[in-house]
Amino acid sequence: MAEPLPDTNRTPSSASERTTQQPRKKEQSSGHAWIWLIIAVLLLGGIWYVYRQHEAAQAAAKAKANARTFSVPITTATAKSGPIGVYINALGTVTPVYTVTVTSRVDGQIMNVNYKEGQMVQKGDLLVEIDSRPYEAVLKQAEGTLAHDEALLNEARIDLNRYQEAFNRNAIAKQQLDDQNQTVLQYEGSVKTDQGNVDSAKVNLIYTKITAPITGRVGLRLVDPGNIVQASGSTALVVITQLQPITVIFSIAEDYLPQVQKQLRTGSHTMSVEALDRDQTQKLAMGSLLTLDNQIDTTTGTLKLKAIFQNGDLALFPNQFVNARLLVDTQQDATLIPVAAIQRNAKGAFVYVIKPDSTASLQNITVGTTDGSTSAVQGISSGAVVATTGFDKLQDNAKVTVRNNPPNGQGGQGGSNSNNNGQSQSSPNSTRGAAPGASPSDSATPNNGTSSTGNKP
Repeated sequence: MAEPLPDTNRTPSSASERTTQQPRKKEQSSGHAWIWLIIAVLLLGGIWYVYRQHEAAQAAAKAKANARTFSVPITTATAKSGPIGVYINALGTVTPVYTVTVTSRVDGQIMNVNYKEGQMVQKGDLLVEIDSRPYEAVLKQAEGTLAHDEALLNEARIDLNRYQEAFNRNAIAKQQLDDQNQTVLQYEGSVKTDQGNVDSAKVNLIYTKITAPITGRVGLRLVDPGNIVQASGSTALVVITQLQPITVIFSIAEDYLPQVQKQLRTGSHTMSVEALDRDQTQKLAMGSLLTLDNQIDTTTGTLKLKAIFQNGDLALFPNQFVNARLLVDTQQDATLIPVAAIQRNAKGAFVYVIKPDSTASLQNITVGTTDGSTSAVQGISSGAVVATTGFDKLQDNAKVTVRNNPPNGQGGQGGSNSNNNGQSQSSPNSTRGAAPGASPSDSATPNNGTSSTGNKP
């Protein structure tokens, strides 16, 4: 039996298998290395994450511990019970009660100017002198004519008496007596005319000395000595404006008219008006409402009001723009706190009430009338101590340290400078009660060109 031939192809095939298996083993070992590398990275990341979480927890615990021991420095104010005014704010113009433009009533040359620019003059003070010599001459002529006609009148009256006696004796005709009587009447008329000419000459002579018709302040000098003025000319010699008293005219929205009329109808007291400067930080004068205009301006929907001020210190100046504040009502027994203590968030207005254990408690409130730096609120009682500063670090239940408190408990920044009737003396703005969470502009009436603030009646 023949022996089988050896398989010459098998050996090469086995060699090729060995050559292909070697790269596969290398690929498998490389894939295992990437898997181990990813596992190592994930393991390290997990360790780092756990470490960071542990550090964050330690930091939070440390911050909480510090928060329990850290006290926020603040200033405080004490809520009090008292009256607060409800005002209407408006932009006003200072207007003199009298303004006089003095002109010449006679022709002539100016001899003297007896006033200084900006001088306060009294009624009757001599201001300007015009050459009086021509008018003195005219006066003498008129007086001479008057004397001549008076002499003729006296002579005619003597003749009339003679004719009357002669007529009584039937010595003359009645016609002659009547003629003499008419002659006397003619001379009487001439004397009256001459007397009028004398009076007119005296008046013109008086007009050569121009005096102040009112008490007030003179403006800049408009003429100099030597100038020729005419009675028919319109050239002003001097302008005088009365400063004491003085008025302020301002406009309010027609919505406030019922409130104002109600106060005026009662007649129990005058409605006070304050005049503030442009920045509404300084009170210039205190006055009272004088009158209302007789109609509403249909183009703006506003009504003009006039207030009068004594202006003792001359703080108000003609044509000056001021902020007028009309007191229309006074709320009694309101809980008052400084505006600086009121904070706002999405839920509304709130304050931090300071408890006896020196911790702050967040308390929601409702803000009512605001008068300058003081607001009437609801939600806290009179006597409560509220924070006025330190809000950047202050939180609910935080420990606080009260600093720089005046003896009366009013915070340095939160207290209000009140006068005898409990109303703030420095009151730049006034608004009626705003809704919780609303900004001050939410409770302001549209300007309508009047800059009035406050809710509608």
